[in-house]
Amino acid sequence: MTDPLYTEDEIEAARVLFAQPVSFMMGAVRMDGLPPPVLPEVAFAGRSNVGKSSLINGLVNQKHLARASNSPGRTREINFFVLAEQVRLVDLPGYGFARVSKTVADKFQDLGRAYLRGRPNLKRVYLLIDARHGLKSVDGEALDALDTAAVSYQIVLTKADKMKPAEVEAVVAQTVKAIAKRPAAFPRVLATSSEKGHGLPELRAEISAACLG
Repeated sequence: MTDPLYTEDEIEAARVLFAQPVSFMMGAVRMDGLPPPVLPEVAFAGRSNVGKSSLINGLVNQKHLARASNSPGRTREINFFVLAEQVRLVDLPGYGFARVSKTVADKFQDLGRAYLRGRPNLKRVYLLIDARHGLKSVDGEALDALDTAAVSYQIVLTKADKMKPAEVEAVVAQTVKAIAKRPAAFPRVLATSSEKGHGLPELRAEISAACLG
């Protein structure tokens, strides 16, 4: 479902990395509660119910490491996971909340923005987009925030197994075109399926290269 962007050796090295022990470290609700920036971090962002928890679990081959809520917008912390004592995976609060007040939503979106602006060890943000819907106007606000923070970010399309391959290719092409002029956007767009495992080897390789390359 994705082009062979990496060699077999790079894919295998990334697989080995993500097969090592991973654990929940902590959840932070304020910037002064973040762990020291001593390890490289990659963060995952996206609309509520886009599949962030499923993607993180799929990357590390665990079912319950990152927990999804039944109610959109319930992830109100920045959650940190440590992989192989070498890399931190960071789950940011979802945006586009459906069931919380705007005041509450703004509070946690502000926390996410503050993290993006002030985290020196943040190597890349993976912005998750439901492949079935593509980029929406609410995603534009997130893209603007990432460009303003000048943090490298990459679009990851989720739930690609729900579509035909030709449809996925079309969404990838549309997304690449949409972000072409955005200054902080990484030029490659990955299509993934947490359920089927599509695209996860390539995403592991992207993360490994961003943090340890």
